[in-house]
Amino acid sequence: MASDFPSDSEDAGLVAKGRAGDNAEPLTVSEISQALKRTVEDRFGFVRLRGELSGVKRAASGHMYCALKDEKAVLDGVMWRGNAERLPFRPEDGLEVVASGKITTYPGRSKYQIVIERMELAGEGALLALLEKTKARLEAEGLFDPARKKPLPFLPRTIGVVTSPTGAVIRDILHRLADRFPSRVIVWPVLVQGQGAAEQVAGAVRGFSALPEDHPDRPDLVIVARGGGSIEDLWSFNEEVVVRAIADCPIPTISAVGHETDTTLADYAADRRAPTPTASAEMAVPVRAELAATLADFEARKKRAILRPVQLGRERLQARTDRLPRREALLEPHAQALDDLAERLRRGLQDRASQGREKLSNLRLSPAVLERNLREARRALTGQKLVPALVERPLADRRERLAALARLAEQLHPDRPLSRGYVRVTGPDGRTITDKAQAAKEAALTLKFRDGDLGVATGASSPAPRRKPPKSGTPSKQDDLFG
Repeated sequence: MASDFPSDSEDAGLVAKGRAGDNAEPLTVSEISQALKRTVEDRFGFVRLRGELSGVKRAASGHMYCALKDEKAVLDGVMWRGNAERLPFRPEDGLEVVASGKITTYPGRSKYQIVIERMELAGEGALLALLEKTKARLEAEGLFDPARKKPLPFLPRTIGVVTSPTGAVIRDILHRLADRFPSRVIVWPVLVQGQGAAEQVAGAVRGFSALPEDHPDRPDLVIVARGGGSIEDLWSFNEEVVVRAIADCPIPTISAVGHETDTTLADYAADRRAPTPTASAEMAVPVRAELAATLADFEARKKRAILRPVQLGRERLQARTDRLPRREALLEPHAQALDDLAERLRRGLQDRASQGREKLSNLRLSPAVLERNLREARRALTGQKLVPALVERPLADRRERLAALARLAEQLHPDRPLSRGYVRVTGPDGRTITDKAQAAKEAALTLKFRDGDLGVATGASSPAPRRKPPKSGTPSKQDDLFG
C-alpha cells in the first residue's frame, strides 16, 4: 500500500510544492479543528457519563465549569447558565454524578469536553453524601446553633403556613387547629417538590419575615409543611436557600416536613421540628378546653385562697370565744367587792356619827370658854399688820383699767362720728338702721345729728307711728328722706 506522505528518500524542499497527481490544498488549523468538532459531535451527539466532580466553579457569566473523572481519566465539562440555574442541587467537588450532554471540542485549546445539559446525582448514596456535606458546612456557620432558637408563642393570633394549597397537609393542619384552638391561618401557596420549589419556599418564608410588625397579616408563627416522600421528593427542603431563609426568619418557625423518620436540613434550622404536619398544629396552639379547665381550676383555687383565711379566722375566733369566761363570772367578783364597800361605808358612817355625838356631848359651852376664844381671836387679829399700799395698789390698777375702758367706750360710741358730719339713722324703736332695704320698710326715721335729731318720712304705705308735736320754732313740714 502506497503511503500518502513522501518518503525520507525524497528531498524535502525549502518551499512547499505540490506533488504530481496531488490536487488537495493544505488545510488550516481552524479548518481541521472544525472538521474534528463536527466529527466528534456527530459521533457523540448524546452521551451519559458517570464520574466524580472536580474543580467545580461558577463564572461571572453564570456558566459552570468542572471536570468529570474516574480512576484513570479526566474529562472537562461545561454547563451553560440556563441549565446551571435549573439544577436541583448545588454541585460540589467530590460528588458522584451522571451527566448527560454531547461531546465537543474546544479549538482554542485543542481539547475535547462535554457540554452538560442535565446533571443528576449518581444514586441515593451520592445524594446522602451531598446532604452530609451541606449539613456540615451550614452547621459550621452556626445556622443550627441551639442558641439561635426562638421560643414559640403560647397562643399565636395569626399562623402562617407555607405549603401546597391543594394537598392533604393543609387540610390536616386546619382541621387540627379547629379542634384544638381555632386560629387565623394565612396560607402562602408554594410548590413543595420539583423544579423551583426551593426558591418558592424560601421566598414565602422571607415574604412573611418582610411584613412590618404592625401589619395585620404578619403571623406570630410560621409553619413550613410538606407530606412524606422519598429523599428526592423532600430534597427542596435540603436546599441551602431554604435553610438560610428559615434560619434568618425573625418569626418563630416550625418545620413539619415528611413523617417521623424523615429529616431535612430545614428541621435543623427551624426553631422546632414537628414529626408530622398534624403535630405542628398541636405544637402551635394549646387545647382550648384544657385552657378553660385550667382557668376554672385557677378560679376555684383563688376563691379557696380568699375564703380560707376567713374560715380560719372564724375558727380561731370561735375557739377564743369558747375560752372566754361567762359574763356573770366576770361581774361576780366586782359585785362582791361593791357589797363589801357598801357595808364598810355604812359602818364608817355609823362610827363617824357616834364619834361626833361623843365629842358633842363632851363639849361644855361656858362663858369662860367663849371669852377665851374671843381673846385669842383678837390677839391673832392685832398680830396682823395691814399695810395701806397692799390695798391701794390693786385699787389703782383697777382704776386704770376702768379708765381705759371708758376711753375705749367713748371712742366707739356710735354718736362720736356725728361731730365730723356723719348722721346716724334710727327707727321708731331706736335701733340703728344700716341698709336701704331695712330703711324702706319703716314709715318714719330719725336722723341723729351732732346737735339734735330730725324726723323724716320714708313714704312707706304702713301708717307712721304717732310722734310728739314739734317744738315751737320748728317747721311743721318734715323732709322726705327718699323723695
